Amino acid sequence: MKTKTIFHLFILLSAIFTASIHSQTKSYEKQIDSVLSLMTLEEKAGQLHQVSLSWATGPASPEGDKLKDIKEGKIGSVFNIRGSEKVRALQELALQSRLKIPLLFGLDVIHGFKTTFPIPLAESASWDLEAIELAARVAAVEASASGLNWTFAPMVDIARDPRWGRIMEGAGEDTYLGSLIAAARVKGFQGKGFGSVDAVMACAKHYAAYGAATGGRDYNSVDMSERMLREIYLPPFKAAAVAGAATFMNSFNDLNGVPASGSAFLMRNILKGEWNFNGFVVSDWASIREMIPHGFAENDRDAAKLALNAGSDMDMEGYCYRDNLKDLVEKGEVSLSNLDDAVRRVLRKKFEMGLFEDPFRFTDPVREEKAMNNPEHRKAARDMARKSIVLLKNDDELLPLKNGQKIALIGPLAKSEDDMLGGWAVGWDDNSDVVSQFEGFEIRFGKQNLLYSKGCGVSDPSKDGFEDAIKTAKAADVVVLSIGESRSMNGEAASRSNLGLPGVQEDLVKEIMATGKPVVILINAGRPLVFNWVADNVPTIVYTWWLGSEAGNAIADVLSGDYNPSGKLTVSFPRNEGQIPIYYNHFNTGRPSMQDIPSKDYRTGYIDLKQSSKFPFGYGLSYTSFDYSNLVFSSDRLSKDGVIDVTLTVKNSGDFDGEEVVQLYIRDLVASLVRPVKELKDFKKISLKSGESKKVTFKVDKEKLSFYNEKLDWVAEEGKFDIMIGSSSADIRLKGTIVYE
Repeated sequence: MKTKTIFHLFILLSAIFTASIHSQTKSYEKQIDSVLSLMTLEEKAGQLHQVSLSWATGPASPEGDKLKDIKEGKIGSVFNIRGSEKVRALQELALQSRLKIPLLFGLDVIHGFKTTFPIPLAESASWDLEAIELAARVAAVEASASGLNWTFAPMVDIARDPRWGRIMEGAGEDTYLGSLIAAARVKGFQGKGFGSVDAVMACAKHYAAYGAATGGRDYNSVDMSERMLREIYLPPFKAAAVAGAATFMNSFNDLNGVPASGSAFLMRNILKGEWNFNGFVVSDWASIREMIPHGFAENDRDAAKLALNAGSDMDMEGYCYRDNLKDLVEKGEVSLSNLDDAVRRVLRKKFEMGLFEDPFRFTDPVREEKAMNNPEHRKAARDMARKSIVLLKNDDELLPLKNGQKIALIGPLAKSEDDMLGGWAVGWDDNSDVVSQFEGFEIRFGKQNLLYSKGCGVSDPSKDGFEDAIKTAKAADVVVLSIGESRSMNGEAASRSNLGLPGVQEDLVKEIMATGKPVVILINAGRPLVFNWVADNVPTIVYTWWLGSEAGNAIADVLSGDYNPSGKLTVSFPRNEGQIPIYYNHFNTGRPSMQDIPSKDYRTGYIDLKQSSKFPFGYGLSYTSFDYSNLVFSSDRLSKDGVIDVTLTVKNSGDFDGEEVVQLYIRDLVASLVRPVKELKDFKKISLKSGESKKVTFKVDKEKLSFYNEKLDWVAEEGKFDIMIGSSSADIRLKGTIVYE
């Protein structure tokens, strides 16, 4: 028996090491069958067991010696280790196991690796799919050079509640735009395909509806109709799957009473059934075990049974699979076929990534050094950062700043380097390569033209710095005031009930405004904030989010006019927390609001607040202006197999060259279910020189008019549809009506 096993292992390894790794379409099913035939139940469970390791703290853990488990083939994947030498050392341990199955190495590479790009919500404000894909591509090049072959990104959750801290990780509130961005990020991470040494496996998360957590409280329950789930929250996940995402990650929340990690409806019925997904599903950190406090599983053993049977393939830091799968299979509570299917999915990705042929192919120190110091990566980060900036107000045309002006840079975030990285940035010991706003201004405007005062802290109630800030402001020609959140105030477990400016920052703004000096406000944040006094009283406001390694340079580019801002919001900004959730594509009611003023006229709304958002979805200004005209439909009637061309002319009527995001919305006027007042269905980002005009053409077909009906069929119903073209969801410039028949 022993001789037969050795012979099978020899045949297996021979097949492995002669396999080509460069074709993503190559089938490895025979090799996978060979591996499975040699594996014990313990080894199969090991492939589905993922652990976090910290090189600094060593291998000791309450769960036992993780390094020993690796050598014994009881761990299939490791995360939170980076660096080619460290990865190589752990991979060498894996090759001491009986079957020598290599490890996968993952990390949360959310918006850059060594080079930090803007937070994903900021990137989405660029509406530039090529730039977003490039950002993910750069991250993959750097991460893979550091030994990694898997990132836990992109997050594709639709989020309509800015109280939720993880809104910063996604693409905002719109399903159509979010789906396009999901696909772009998957393509960027995975590059030319599995087997390329500069590619990492993408992981679409959090599956599903995590962004709809009740009250905006992280990890909280979600309760919604299946129609809402399929129409709003699932499409970005499907787009990621269609784009080839290697893996999916479960969400922490329960959906309609079933924790996502135990939802056969999500994983077996939809993901692996309807969508025919052939990658694997990983839990979020210990989310399988967390089905116990959910009240869904009795203990670890029960949690393992529920999760594996539902379709969760890998247990991240939960230890439920490692400790219970063998017994569950032996007692018939988990079928061997379900276990083998999960293991097969994990092994398939290891083969496709080329790890069986060369387990050390991602551990090249020379490539790592080159990737970590590529100046082109910084250029891409700077370009992405300035495209992400949104100009909210420029009433007095204070921007762009004039050369030679004495600038007072004031505020708690003006000199911060760490905060510029935003939430979920990869942690490094030294952030000195991050360009702060102060440094960026020094480079662009000159030290001789720059004054500085901190003024106050982000959350500190002290006003001791106000006097110096006022003195500094009075000595300048113009004040740039940098305020907002600290990076720790957004991201996971960072929900906020009050979205106002923390601490005494608003008081600082009032004091600086009282000096009579022209003021430019920079708002640094990972979510929409509520800043009504500032919005109503300061003529010039720039939303800078968290822009990453090149933040200071990018902001200086925009304020100087070296780059004309083109960012547009991808999430609605509330007037106060009482409006939340607020989103542009809401339904009408039988008593719709007739005017945007507080009233008690027995119509929908509030008696003490306007109904609209403070700044709407799709909104963003430029230093120039754009005129829309000449709307032409190739036909006013659309057949089931037909296409209507919608053409218009956009002219740059201002004095600056610039970019405009032309947005197409539709409204189904009468349907079998009530439909949103408008839905984004297409957009074009165009560049126009001053005085230049361009024709823009959109195509409207049956797909753009379709929705899920009451039976959950994807249909387009006959009737009239408004076609609206505008510069934002609230700024519709041109409108026409077509009939679908």
